[in-house]
Amino acid sequence: MVEAVRGRPTGRPMHLLVGVADVVEKLVAQRLIAPALRLPQPVRVVCREASPAQLLDALARHALDMLITDAPVGPEVQVRAFNHLLGDSGVSFVAAPALAEACRRGFPRSLDGRPMLLPTENMAIRRSLDQWLEERQIRPRVVGEFEDGALLREFGTAGHGIFVTPTMVERPLLRTYRLRTVGRTEAVRARVYAVSAERRIKHPAVAAICETARLGLGLRTPAASAARS
Repeated sequence: MVEAVRGRPTGRPMHLLVGVADVVEKLVAQRLIAPALRLPQPVRVVCREASPAQLLDALARHALDMLITDAPVGPEVQVRAFNHLLGDSGVSFVAAPALAEACRRGFPRSLDGRPMLLPTENMAIRRSLDQWLEERQIRPRVVGEFEDGALLREFGTAGHGIFVTPTMVERPLLRTYRLRTVGRTEAVRARVYAVSAERRIKHPAVAAICETARLGLGLRTPAASAARS
């Protein structure tokens, strides 16, 4: 106990309790949390997944050190919480190879009438995506809506439709799931926030996550190599 008070290593891992909102792309969450595991002191990460409302309640009860979500907590929420923007990028439209090849030419008009998999309407990115499509009078054929991004990705990988992913994780997504890019847009923004119960972050692992994201070392946007709009 004396060693811990003096700030010296105790040999025991530091615990980091992270809530990951079910609307957040898991690859994004993994890349954001990873810096905590590179600290000199051993860290044990405990991740819990739930809705943003459930995680905010846990944060208010000090059952979490931070939560990662897709939208900032608004002033109407009766919880003492502070928002920290961790990542911000455009989105990429991706699909299984055959479908991507068929839709790449003439993007974004090529999306009209094509099968698409969308996040549900309670997600921030869905509202931006709907507006982007409406402004361009593009009407894809929606074949599925998903709250669980991992399940949406499984349907997309199986070739059932085009879907969007934050461009900041496009490269590893394509490599891991053997997908192809149809096109990209900067007009639809994918954002991810850390929410803490304290304005000035004191937990070393939370500080490492926020600092790495601020420097842009955890999330990078690939150079333009596909169609944009």
